[in-house]
Amino acid sequence: MPNLRPFRQYNENDVVNLFAHATATDLNKGTLVKVSTSWKNTDDVHAEAGSPGASYANTVSNRYATTAKVSTAASGDAPLGITLYDIKETDENGEKLIFNPRKAAEMQVVLSGQSVPILTRGIILYSGAILAAQTPAVNTKVYCDDSGEITTGAGAGGAALRIRVGSCLGAKDANNHVLISLNCDAGRPVGA
Repeated sequence: MPNLRPFRQYNENDVVNLFAHATATDLNKGTLVKVSTSWKNTDDVHAEAGSPGASYANTVSNRYATTAKVSTAASGDAPLGITLYDIKETDENGEKLIFNPRKAAEMQVVLSGQSVPILTRGIILYSGAILAAQTPAVNTKVYCDDSGEITTGAGAGGAALRIRVGSCLGAKDANNHVLISLNCDAGRPVGA
């Protein structure tokens, strides 16, 4: 499962805050995502997404969600970027985070339906199960894999379908962390 470590270097102009994840209610930061429902200037910023909890007669309790959506990228997809926050509904005690937005912000968590910050370019310290099984070195090119993780290999889509998302700035350390220069440039050809 992908994960971003706290060490990051990026410009806030390279973070997109316009999209929510289409299906996730539990997603780790560090997942590569692609646009699934486009953003349009004429759309409502937020659409009604149901109730935040139990429904009671003669009451109105709406929960709103962002209209534009992203989904987890797969091999062959051109990722928009990598998520900077987790997507969760509850905290470690099972308490709903919708009722405690301060704790959600402290945990760097967004709720499903809320806009998730997506980094398109920068330097990140990344760890993931797929990359942990590989041996990246300095200047190794990294690609998007089927589960939205970063890989050095072709992934399930084959060499002709992989999309490069950056390169390694160092070798894997003892904790399976790799420093990566991320640059999600949509449509970048293989080998570029």
